[in-house]
Amino acid sequence: MNILTNLIKEDMKPALGVTEPGAIAFAVATAGSHIKGPVEKVILRLNSGIFKNAFTCGIPGVSEVGNYYAAALGAVGADAEKGLECLDGITEEQKEAARGMVEAGKITVEMSEITSRIYIKAIVFGKNSQTAAVTIRDAHTNIVEIIENSQTVYEKKQEKEQRETDGDCLIHRYTFAQIYEYALSVPAAELDFIKEAFSMNEELLMEGLSSDKTTYGPYLLDANGGNLVSEDERKTASLFCNGAIEARVLGLSKPAMSITGSGAHGIIATMPLYAAYKVKGYTEENLLRATALSYLVCMYIKEYSGKLSAFCGCAIAAGTGMACGLAFLRGGDLEVLEKVINNMASSITGMICDGGNQGCTMKGIVAVDAAYAAVDMAVRDVYIYNVHGINGKTPEETMKNMGLIASPGMAGTEKTIVEILEGKK
Repeated sequence: MNILTNLIKEDMKPALGVTEPGAIAFAVATAGSHIKGPVEKVILRLNSGIFKNAFTCGIPGVSEVGNYYAAALGAVGADAEKGLECLDGITEEQKEAARGMVEAGKITVEMSEITSRIYIKAIVFGKNSQTAAVTIRDAHTNIVEIIENSQTVYEKKQEKEQRETDGDCLIHRYTFAQIYEYALSVPAAELDFIKEAFSMNEELLMEGLSSDKTTYGPYLLDANGGNLVSEDERKTASLFCNGAIEARVLGLSKPAMSITGSGAHGIIATMPLYAAYKVKGYTEENLLRATALSYLVCMYIKEYSGKLSAFCGCAIAAGTGMACGLAFLRGGDLEVLEKVINNMASSITGMICDGGNQGCTMKGIVAVDAAYAAVDMAVRDVYIYNVHGINGKTPEETMKNMGLIASPGMAGTEKTIVEILEGKK
């Protein structure tokens, strides 16, 4: 199997609801499994990105939102064995117990620092002075330390930290030309696993369209003539993409297929391409190749920006990947795709992330529109030249610059966003 194929396969993961509440519940549930009896109290410490993204985020199966309830559900009923889908199957009794913990002040949430590097520390307390703590870093389920009653029982070498110290990242070993060549030439059978992303994200879309909680999905369906698929490719793409995003951020019960640790990234990277395939009749093989390219461009930018930062990686990183995939479906060559990247870099880079919430849907609408405009222009040789703005001399430089805008560039913006959210309590 090609290294790039394996990179995508390892990164694709189902996620129920927005990833951050799932990660919080997973951390608390794992810590809870290291004490005997029920969890009586939780202290949660989060980096700014996790804190912000889960702040008003919908949680599958409950009407409540945010960090406190995600932690409480992790304490009373989440199944850590299910990873990011750990909140699947929560009972009414467990929901009531979680509400009771929050109302009784048994959940404490603290922000550790302003950083794009994922950090979750869940400390739980049980009967007879029992304590356990779980620390997660760099990826939403990457446990690096477990402590039972002040004794370390598990410690993992932090491979990502070492890789960053060495200045090495696997995706960045490749040029954009090599990634494009991979998309053209990888054996099609190697990409069959990507089909699961389409089916999973489509099920999420359909749940959103049938829910009385959603508003954007039904609006986009109406704008598409009341049809799931119409002759209008852009409207169909926006419906497929943003109907699924709204369902996800509102906490409906179907999972999304995530990429770079985010369900919304995974949706934007796939669903507009899937819609184009439905409307235009592209071959399934070309759809899979275009999606692999989309994923890799998204990953390339995200490795510079950090997993969680003040800019909307869903629109910017995944949107740029999707735009490249769209140009690929239309037969665009390497030169056209490089122009697409320039157009995307010069348009929506800098869009803020103010957490996982219904606003993600509006950002997704902007991303789809920007991608279609970027591609339509690039194929007609209309693009922002390398000399302008943050565009670099090469597509690699441009994508790096896009990421650097987020981290370290928007650390101050992140701080301001968090302060605004805290002021809403």
